[in-house]
Amino acid sequence: MVKRTLRVFPRQIKASTPRDQWARVGEPGWLEEADEVLVSVTFTWDIPEAERIAELWDKVAPTRIGGPALGTVGGEFEPGKFLQHGYTITSRGCPECCWFCGAWKRDGTKARELPIRDGWNVLDDNLLACSEAHIRAVFTMLARQPERAEFTGGLHAARLAPWHVDLLAGLPRRPAIFLAYDEDRDLEPLREACRMLIDAGWYRQRLRAYVLSGYEGDTREAAEARMRLVMDCGADPMAMVYRGPDEIDEEDYRRRMADWLAWARQWIRPALMHSRLFNNATPEQVKGDRTDE
Repeated sequence: MVKRTLRVFPRQIKASTPRDQWARVGEPGWLEEADEVLVSVTFTWDIPEAERIAELWDKVAPTRIGGPALGTVGGEFEPGKFLQHGYTITSRGCPECCWFCGAWKRDGTKARELPIRDGWNVLDDNLLACSEAHIRAVFTMLARQPERAEFTGGLHAARLAPWHVDLLAGLPRRPAIFLAYDEDRDLEPLREACRMLIDAGWYRQRLRAYVLSGYEGDTREAAEARMRLVMDCGADPMAMVYRGPDEIDEEDYRRRMADWLAWARQWIRPALMHSRLFNNATPEQVKGDRTDE
């Protein structure tokens, strides 16, 4: 007899929460049946709600709670289990040990290579820290996907090498690439990575850089200067307002960080940031200097 395992999420995240027959959001319904229940928590401020609904689900079937927010060490990735189909994770862990990131604390300071499962949106902590054989196998998998590849988990600019760029350029359709400018040491590697990618044919619509902002001691003037530096490199910035590891009250966080969050909105949508910086820009300049391929 097949074991009926329900996967439960404290909230619906449009882009990533699975919607199959074994996935649920929130409290159990009246006629729920299961052999076991797994409650998955991605964000720390969902922990109180996850604990509350876990108690309710435990009356339906034995219930376990886990996930990145609780520091659960990630195992092998199963497509469609805790993320919608299309997302994939081929490795866990990161050797960079950045002060603001919990990935290395949770999954280790070495890239742990996993069996490669099909998907087109790669969420690895640090794909470029993996072996060459693993990276090449990931690109072989991406080349057969029905959708354009995306690297929204980010590619570490300091590790980007010419052969990586060749692999990226060799995909059937040019992928969206996300780099990062989180600390001063990231600027020169970002410049070099952008130079290589632009030389290989990338343009702003497919080249973005996460920019950490709003941490202790940061100012909007300094953060805006970092955004402009990213644009000077040839990429479009994406503001990421810092959220500490112990944030468990979303309303309190949004209230305390309201000014930063309002400021960040203008540094997330490329059309807004371009029209703001270049008041006399042509429509082509606002949209990007090339059309989508």
